[in-house]
Amino acid sequence: MTTPTLYIFSGLPATGKSTLGQALAQQLGAVYLRIDTVEQALRDLCDFKVEGEGYRLSYRLAADNLNLGNCVIADSCNPITLTRDEWRDVAKSSNARYVDIEIYCSDSEEHKNRAEQRNTTVTNLTLPTWKQIQNREYHPWNDDIVRINTAGKTPEESLRELLLVLKR
Repeated sequence: MTTPTLYIFSGLPATGKSTLGQALAQQLGAVYLRIDTVEQALRDLCDFKVEGEGYRLSYRLAADNLNLGNCVIADSCNPITLTRDEWRDVAKSSNARYVDIEIYCSDSEEHKNRAEQRNTTVTNLTLPTWKQIQNREYHPWNDDIVRINTAGKTPEESLRELLLVLKR
């Protein structure tokens, strides 16, 4: 049996994180956890302002699955050092490996178009506007991580690139 891996996706909205995260989950047969889905479910079911609860609930779901030997895809903006460290702690406490993956779009016009033209797949989720994306708190990475630039690429091309990098 191989060691389970937590694939920790990060990046601003509309960069292609969910598209790539879902595609990787299908390729690997991994469990897919999307923070947007968890947080919106908490809003819908509990009718309160969600702050860190979605992340904390997802950490527990990820740990359960890693402890069962499943690989897990964690799809979230993961914008600050605190959440990045917490995801890593989930993997470590489950004796799992982890891979930090940042998805970004270096072409701001393409990124803006994606943000303005996309539709949500999460029921009741209000997507952020381009202005909200631009103003979102997002700390730069200081670590050596996997970085995939989706600008000018199809999702299939970006997935192929990601798979190549992960094989190294």
